[in-house]
Amino acid sequence: MNESFANVPLQWVGPVALTGPEINVTTELPLATYETPLFASVNRGARVATASGGIKAVVIDERMSRSVLFEAPDAIIALQCLEKIRADFVNLGEVVKGTSRFAKLIDHHAQIAGNLLFIRFEFTTGDASGHNMVTQASEALMSHIIERCSELKYESLSGNFCSDKKATGVNGILGRGKYVIAELTIPEKLVRTYLKSTPEKIVQLNIRKNLIGTMLAGGLRSANAHYANMLLAFYLATGQDAANIIEGSQGITHAEVRDGDLWFSVTIPNLIVGSVGNGKGIPFVEDVLSKLGCREDREPGANARRLALICAASVLCGELSLMAALTNPGELMDAHRKLERS
Repeated sequence: MNESFANVPLQWVGPVALTGPEINVTTELPLATYETPLFASVNRGARVATASGGIKAVVIDERMSRSVLFEAPDAIIALQCLEKIRADFVNLGEVVKGTSRFAKLIDHHAQIAGNLLFIRFEFTTGDASGHNMVTQASEALMSHIIERCSELKYESLSGNFCSDKKATGVNGILGRGKYVIAELTIPEKLVRTYLKSTPEKIVQLNIRKNLIGTMLAGGLRSANAHYANMLLAFYLATGQDAANIIEGSQGITHAEVRDGDLWFSVTIPNLIVGSVGNGKGIPFVEDVLSKLGCREDREPGANARRLALICAASVLCGELSLMAALTNPGELMDAHRKLERS
């Protein structure tokens, strides 16, 4: 096979000020996309965010999951085996330690359907997004479980209860990746000056478009305008597995008028990013991660959490800018005509 590279335009936009329990930085945001207006849109969001005092962001939780699938003779034996597995949780953690220096088993959930036993294992994975790490650990866990429960048969190393790269409810409920929230308060004057809108218009549109519109469409744990745009651009710029925008874009935009100003937030419960691992050795990715401060000597997991926080800030900036644009007739299409069809 001959190796070559697809050239995707990459730009740095901003800067944006970002603070929180694990971060205090003013940084530019890297985006790689063919959708040219996205650069200008996120840049506008970054400008108003910084002028408003900056974005606050926090990682609520982090875990990577892999679900395995066993076949039992019947449901009763499946339940009996599940009880054995639950009683053996401490030993399962020791099995995981033998597969990786960084993987740690933190929880598990199970479902039984007929004679099929689905077990969703959940891990922390240090600075890696953890796809391969948790799959390797789960493979070892399956072997250990079959030794302990000879009635079970191997069916699949992935049983879709994970759920990897699919839009499901379980990820939002149990978590997969980094659970990140970014928020911002924008003075009413700056909403008018930078965004050509008002807090009231943006809040109303968020309710009517992102909440009611998504409900009518049958959206699954999702209420946002276009998280996927910023996620894809950020993922490509930082060497992530871009297919994870499927579950990553299942997030919620929340906005309120507070004392006349606009409070705006994005909640992203399935943000899957890593600062090490597959895709990170490419020179331009290394340059990007270094510039973002994600190549520092920190405790395991800290660089990946920093990356997730900066990613969430990118999502907020783009989401805010588009929502403001949509409150004005003609603004969105005028920008696309100007930037994409010139």
